[in-house]
Amino acid sequence: MIPFDFEYYKPSSILEAVELFRHLLAQGKNPVYFSGGTEIITWARMNAIHPGAVIDLKSIPECNVMTFQENNLVIGSCVTLSVLSAVNPFPLLSETVIDAADQTARNKITIGGNICGKIYYREAVLPLLLTNSRIVIAGRRGMKEVSIHKVFFQQMRLESGEFLVQIITDRGYLSLPFVHFKKRQIGNVGYPLVTLAALKKDHQIRTAYSGVCAFPFRSIEIEQVLNDPALSREEKIEQAIVKLPAPVLTNAEGSADYRKFVLKQTMSEALSMLEGG
Repeated sequence: MIPFDFEYYKPSSILEAVELFRHLLAQGKNPVYFSGGTEIITWARMNAIHPGAVIDLKSIPECNVMTFQENNLVIGSCVTLSVLSAVNPFPLLSETVIDAADQTARNKITIGGNICGKIYYREAVLPLLLTNSRIVIAGRRGMKEVSIHKVFFQQMRLESGEFLVQIITDRGYLSLPFVHFKKRQIGNVGYPLVTLAALKKDHQIRTAYSGVCAFPFRSIEIEQVLNDPALSREEKIEQAIVKLPAPVLTNAEGSADYRKFVLKQTMSEALSMLEGG
């Protein structure tokens, strides 16, 4: 149960949502945008956030599309992880999100909510980083389309009043060779020690990671090492570990040393599967 009252709004257009946010902010209501809502509800129950108003985006048509437009796949921010996996227009994305939570949770979690969340993992962003996807954002200055690399650094960097509308991915990426690994300490339940997504384009392997550090990331420096033909596979992995962008996590799932061990194994598996493909 959420231990405080708040106002609930469900706009039917992008303009209405933006104007609502502006109006509610001016009233001191501390509004938040809401798509799947699972993370907002969790934080509110813990008294970690106290919005005076929530703006539900699920009735905005542009936020619910999943279609091909010319050479692009367009996915609305309110498309749930379950729908993504069932329709499967983007196989690497589908495989990445299919075990991001249990089925009941995936029926509610949206791709926009996962990407814009605050928890460490946010695994749905990994394929988008690998495919240089573009993000459509709405805000008080109108609509804009930008590279995901411009707005995602450790987390989504949206300005006050902005929200994610759509994700656009070049169709050419969708049929590339890829691998995905999610390694847990025990079985298929719980948060991961390491999630690795990788694909191969123009004979170059791209990799992105979640669960290793306190944020999901893609590292060009790591990719340069992993694609260096002068290095053995073991040398590539040892040098790649040195280039991690932040300290390796220690938490209930495992220690930093154990995570590094699992990460090295997972990198080796990914290289083995993609180097000859």
